[in-house]
Amino acid sequence: MILFFKGKSNLIAVDTQKKLNTIDLEKLIWLFDQASLITQESVSGIYVGPRKEMITPWSTNAVEITQNMGISGIVRIEEFFQTGSEHPKFDPMLQVVYKELNQQIFTIYHQPEPILYIEDIAAYSSSEGLALSEDEINYLNEVSHKLDRKLTDSEVFGFSQVNSEHCRHKIFNGNFIIDGVEKSSTLFQLIKKTTKTNPNTILSAYKDNCSFSKGPDSEQFAPITQDKPDFFQVTDIQTVLSLKAETHNFPTTVEPFNGAATGSGGEIRDRMAGGKGSFPIAGTAVYMTAYSRNDEEGRSWEAATEPRPWLYQTPEEILIKASNGASDFGNKFGQPLINGSVLTFEHFENQKKFGYDKVIMQAGGIGYARGEDCLKSVPGVGDKVVLLGGDNYRIGMGGGAVSSVDTGEFESHIELNAVQRANPEMQKRAYNTIRALAESGNNPIISSTITAQGDT
Repeated sequence: MILFFKGKSNLIAVDTQKKLNTIDLEKLIWLFDQASLITQESVSGIYVGPRKEMITPWSTNAVEITQNMGISGIVRIEEFFQTGSEHPKFDPMLQVVYKELNQQIFTIYHQPEPILYIEDIAAYSSSEGLALSEDEINYLNEVSHKLDRKLTDSEVFGFSQVNSEHCRHKIFNGNFIIDGVEKSSTLFQLIKKTTKTNPNTILSAYKDNCSFSKGPDSEQFAPITQDKPDFFQVTDIQTVLSLKAETHNFPTTVEPFNGAATGSGGEIRDRMAGGKGSFPIAGTAVYMTAYSRNDEEGRSWEAATEPRPWLYQTPEEILIKASNGASDFGNKFGQPLINGSVLTFEHFENQKKFGYDKVIMQAGGIGYARGEDCLKSVPGVGDKVVLLGGDNYRIGMGGGAVSSVDTGEFESHIELNAVQRANPEMQKRAYNTIRALAESGNNPIISSTITAQGDT
């Protein structure tokens, strides 16, 4: 059943699997800052609140607090805010407008979809925004012929992501033939050449979630044991420094706040999963857009060309929302953004206008690890695979493929669906586990990796 509590500025819905006694109800009233219990099973009015399909990080923390208070049976707690407008402003990616709050606000009626066998791979690629090339479509058709069955939607979709430009770096890794002469090195080989020729203190590069270089001798200040409250002790360790940069251009163009948030979250995740586990310290963010035109008096160079109509967000909106998103994730996770930069650029020449049609959003950061944990070992037979994370949703789907094409090439619902949603709270929980194992001095992790979903 769902209980409703009226707070000073919000309405709190509590989903409980059993009837709560008087003591537990008094605890909840105290927890909700003396909110009053509503005796009706439904509440009329227009409210903005989270989607029923997505449990918020706020809810996860709130439920855990009730468990620590000795209240059992509560599975979800969410906030709703009343509005006097029938068309209020809200985040359509994470929230919905409720005309009434009742006992079904958390009930999901959607049934699992059946396995879909693809009749026409080319048509499926076009409709789902998979950006498969003609060669890739021919390859998949050949695989289907060899298997003597049609491929499933999961198989075709999965192939499109792992083989996308975004994941394979086909341009960087491709052979270059200029004026009929094939060059001896690819772009990626040229980039790696500096480290290969003169590694200096670099211990790991271009083969892990992040890079590592030799760090200073240091002191680790950590609990003696990690599975219960304990005294802290100082341990001398040899450190390595982790470095990471990650672009999140397409997601930040389409949905600046969540795009930039998961950009910062992504580079944090990659440093968490570096080697056998490492520790993020500080981050940075870079934004490059077309002219923002946010000065009412106007700047002379911005007046030289006319602004173009933007498909999703204006450069001004991107700079504001992306900056908020990147810092929001860092603050909630516990990693500060310590510096960054902004560049706006447009240029008109030979009847053609140049600028950042797709915003550049680059998240970077630095951290450290214990020296013995900077290189992954090779998993073997009998090793355990452990998956950490929270609930998984059909979000961020197709990001690899959609990020590899021009913004606006696919329909808006495909591009919006490909944007990840930030979940710093769940990411911090996973990180706490990794850190506890790494700081123990007897790290059982053989190799760590991480997904790009944001909450796994």
